[in-house]
Amino acid sequence: MAVSTNNAYGKISISDLAIARVTAHTAAESYGIVEVASAERRLSKGISKALKNEKWSRGVNVTIANNRIYVDVSVVVKYGVSIDAVADSLKEAVKYKVEAFTGMIVNTVNVSVVGVKL
Repeated sequence: MAVSTNNAYGKISISDLAIARVTAHTAAESYGIVEVASAERRLSKGISKALKNEKWSRGVNVTIANNRIYVDVSVVVKYGVSIDAVADSLKEAVKYKVEAFTGMIVNTVNVSVVGVKL
């Protein structure tokens, strides 16, 4: 599914994959985040190596309903950081960047911490 909007020049459609890539890139740049990884990290390692194109969208699930965007992102955090602070910061950054990118409202950003690395 895609987010669609109209302006004076015509219709604009933005795919879920494009939104997922913006989210993953935002997470990768965020302080305290070591990597973006799917919740099924162990099972998907071999699969993700085979699917190089999925590098910037794995670990991110985008759902669109009623012109609202819902984002779920799974991350591995750095040992010693405040998980609450890192998750809150990531939520705000994803909401801001996806809304700026799409021009649509991000209703929810859910962060799942699936691991910790030194």
